[in-house]
Amino acid sequence: MASEKMFTVAGTATHNGVTKVRFANDLVARIKILNKAGCTNINLVELPEPMSKLQALKYLSEQGITEGDAGYAVANKLAEKAKVAKKGEVKVQASAGVKAKAPKAAKSSVTAEAVLAAAKA
Repeated sequence: MASEKMFTVAGTATHNGVTKVRFANDLVARIKILNKAGCTNINLVELPEPMSKLQALKYLSEQGITEGDAGYAVANKLAEKAKVAKKGEVKVQASAGVKAKAPKAAKSSVTAEAVLAAAKA
């Protein structure tokens, strides 16, 4: 499984009346690119540490970007990324004929990374 890309800048920008969430690693360069493309209402912030898109969206929500088109864009993208992240989780259930290294639980929620790590061990 490929590692998730990390970003140091996140925010919103409007282009042709559509507000979208934007991610980058260089604040100044990203603002220049968005200005050149004709974007308006550019609101980018530097993140306190490198974050994945899901983490950055949660951070933006915590910072109070909840009003207007920017809040709507952040909320929609957060819901989309949370759904994708949840889809990546795998539920594991041990059956009588299979020997499992996991504790004897009927059902447990395990991430795909944990399953891969257990398979390598």
